[in-house]
Amino acid sequence: MSTPASRTSRRKSLHLRAGAALLSVVAATTLAACGSDSEKGSSEEGFGTISMQYSWIKNEEFAGEYYAEDKGYYEDAGFDAVNGISGPDTGVAKLLSGKVQVAINDAASVGSAIAEQEAPLKIIGATFQKNPFTILSLKDGGNIATPADLKGKKIGVQDSNVNVFKAILAANGLEEKKDDITVVPVEFDPTPLMEGQVDGFMAYLTNESITVELAGHEVTNLPYAENGVPYVAETYTVTDQYLAENRDLLKALLTAEIKGWTETFKNPSEDVVKVITTHYNEAASDSDGLEASFGELDPVKTKRGLEESQKLISTPETEKNGLFTISDELQQQTVDSLAAAGWKVSAEDLFDTSIIDEIYEENPELKAYQK
Repeated sequence: MSTPASRTSRRKSLHLRAGAALLSVVAATTLAACGSDSEKGSSEEGFGTISMQYSWIKNEEFAGEYYAEDKGYYEDAGFDAVNGISGPDTGVAKLLSGKVQVAINDAASVGSAIAEQEAPLKIIGATFQKNPFTILSLKDGGNIATPADLKGKKIGVQDSNVNVFKAILAANGLEEKKDDITVVPVEFDPTPLMEGQVDGFMAYLTNESITVELAGHEVTNLPYAENGVPYVAETYTVTDQYLAENRDLLKALLTAEIKGWTETFKNPSEDVVKVITTHYNEAASDSDGLEASFGELDPVKTKRGLEESQKLISTPETEKNGLFTISDELQQQTVDSLAAAGWKVSAEDLFDTSIIDEIYEENPELKAYQK
C-alpha cells in the first residue's frame, strides 16, 4: 500500500504538462473532436453517452460529478451516461484525438498547448476559481509567509512545475540568482521538506499541504493565487469544433454539473465523504485503474481536501455569479499568470464562457449553491 505522501506523487508530473508529443496529435486530429455518433448528442431522444477525462484519480476533486450521477442530474439532462475516466491525465491529447469529449484539467495545461502547439481548445467553465499551488514550508523551518521570504531559500520544485515557479518569482520582482534562491529538483513526495533538505516545497493546498500537516508538522503556505499568480484550475475544456457543434449538449452537461456541485455545499461534509469513498472504491475494484494501487482513502484527509477545495471553488464572484463562472478580470489574471510562466495566449484564445453565461441568464436560481 502506498504511503499518504506517495499516493498523490504521480499526479502532477502530468498535471501541468501539455507535452511535446501533442504537436503530432494536433496535426493528425483536425477532424476528431466530435467522437462517434453515439457521443455527439444531436438526436431528439437525448445526448447519448459521452466521456469526460478527470485530471486525477476518483477522489474528492470530482465530488460534484459523483452527485450529478447519483442524483440523476445527468439522466435528467438527457444523457444515457457520462463516463468519468480516472487520471492522471490532462486530457489534452484525448480531446484532440476525439477519445473524450470533455476534460477536467487546468489553465496551464490548456494554455501551454494553445501557445506551443496552437491546439484548438477552449475552457468553458472552471471549478477552481483560485490557483491551488502553494510554496509549502514548515513553521519551525523556512516559514515562507511572503514572497520576500523566498530570498536565500532552497525551494523544492518538480520538473513539470519549473515554469510556474518562475511565474511567482516574476510576479513579485524576484530572480533566482539576484535573490539567492536555489531551486532543488524534487518529486511530489514532500519528505524532503519534512526532513529539512529544502526550505520550501511546491505543493497543492488541497494535497501535500494537508499531508505534511497530518504528519504532525505546523505548516506555512504561500498561496500562488494570493501572491500574483491567480489562474483557474479544474477547468471544463473542449475542442473548438466540439463546442461549435454541441452547444446544447454542453449546456445540459454544465447544468447537471452545477447541480451536482451544489450538493457538495448543501450536504454535510461527512455525507459527501461517504459519496466520494463509494465512487473511489468502485474505481479501486477495477484493477486497470490507479485507485487499485492506492489502498483505502483516509477519511480525515478526504474531508480536509474537500474543505480546502471548496475554498478554491467558492469566492465572492461565484457567490454573485454562480459556480464555474469566470469573470473578465479573472480571465485576464489567468492570461497574465500564464504569460509570466512563458505561455502567451489571449483571453479569446483560452476562454469561451458563453454557455455558462447563458445557463445563469436562463436559470438564475442555480446561483444559490450554498447552504
